[in-house]
Amino acid sequence: DAWLISALAAAVVDEGQVDRAWLAAHASGTEDVIAALAGIDIAAHCAVAGVDEAQVRAAARLLGQATSVAVAEDLGVQMNVHSTLVSYLEKLVWLLTGNFGRLGTQYAPSSLAPLGKVRKGEVAPGDDGPRSPVAGARIVAGLVPCNVIADEILTDHADRYRAMVVESGNPAHSLADSQRMREALAALDTLVVIDVSLTETARLADYVLPAPTQFEKYEATFFNFEFPRNVFHLRRPVLDAPDGPLPEPEIHARLVEASGALDGAAETLDGMRAAAGRGRDEFAAAFFAAAGAHPELGPLAPVVLYRTLGPALPDGAASAAVLWGAAHRCAQANPDGVRRAGYGEGLEAGEALFDAILASPSGVVITDDDQDEDAVWRRVGTDDGRIHLAVPELLAELAGLAGETPPGADDEWPFVLSAGERRSFSANTIIRDPAWRKRDPRGALRVSPADAERLGLVDGDRARVTTKRATAEVTVEVHDGMRPGHASLPNGLGLDHPDG
Repeated sequence: DAWLISALAAAVVDEGQVDRAWLAAHASGTEDVIAALAGIDIAAHCAVAGVDEAQVRAAARLLGQATSVAVAEDLGVQMNVHSTLVSYLEKLVWLLTGNFGRLGTQYAPSSLAPLGKVRKGEVAPGDDGPRSPVAGARIVAGLVPCNVIADEILTDHADRYRAMVVESGNPAHSLADSQRMREALAALDTLVVIDVSLTETARLADYVLPAPTQFEKYEATFFNFEFPRNVFHLRRPVLDAPDGPLPEPEIHARLVEASGALDGAAETLDGMRAAAGRGRDEFAAAFFAAAGAHPELGPLAPVVLYRTLGPALPDGAASAAVLWGAAHRCAQANPDGVRRAGYGEGLEAGEALFDAILASPSGVVITDDDQDEDAVWRRVGTDDGRIHLAVPELLAELAGLAGETPPGADDEWPFVLSAGERRSFSANTIIRDPAWRKRDPRGALRVSPADAERLGLVDGDRARVTTKRATAEVTVEVHDGMRPGHASLPNGLGLDHPDG
């Protein structure tokens, strides 16, 4: 993937498809990126990818000359070697051709709440911005790269990670080099897991805090990326939760309270709770007054809302209290769309949007920005409102491809293994019961017909797969969608299940 898409990006430059006028108005770092792509040997990269150079150049011309271009990226390129570089290059292809923020092109979604917030300086070029304490890895949008977590724990360093809370995640199973990750988790002073099942990580934990399943609690998904009509859905419980497990907001509230972080604000919280009982107008005034008087409560706003506004919400929807703040932020950030959707303006819009979320079991349209270019550009999160094309670390990685042995070309390790293919019945590790897999129940290793013939394999054979870290036996599926030298396993497998 890395060689193919870098060849495509280079061909966009070489074929003269760069929209320089658009880039001059909207982007920075253009010349650095163009210089890096101009140094790529397009023919050599196409040869590694096994794709005809003429096809790559034709695709580059189509992308540059089309009036409408948009790209969807998913697991196929996100779970393999050079995956971050591939994601970056994919975006360069449509940015260099000016396909952003215009009708029929890429967009920045208008969401109820951002999944991650990029703070000032976090994605600055060079060595600026925060880094992890041990490995010195770049922290982007508040996230530490998964593959350095083990080093952050196991390194003899004064600031090494000593405790971890894992919520709805399974790093003992799902991160690269799971053997070392399990070693790291065992080395922590304290490991706490919040989950709906006793996962492989939970079995290593000092404390397991069980939560109800998705069917037994209020819950929402923040992957709402539709455009221009963006839907948000607060899902209601359809079953009663069993005694014992607690919804995640209750777990987090108890943890915060046990830490003493709210001890100095008890009287303020009582006042907010009383105000919520009298109506949301009074609660809003009390909340904003408390925020001004106690700025230390800002990072704890979800817990504060849950404990004060939550009990006043109808139908036991206390867990949805955090959406009150999210609705107001959305109304403030997308005033035109929220007004067009019929929610009004200002504080009234935030309250109306929150009411609509609570009252709409099938979901609500939270914004309707149509194809307004200005609305899209307002959601670009950089300080200057421009797209910063050059990321020095990734341009350096791109340059290194020319001297790197391509996957599958190593005599000792002649295959590249994709260990995260999305198939019909293996989307993730939420579905742990193997009886749910109606097809491909064993998670077959897919190999090309040429490799199968060379190795003497046929459908249904058992084969041993060996990586630099481990060995496993798998069932073989000969698949004409695979290239020679490439093997693939689905994601979501390798889970323990009570029936064995």
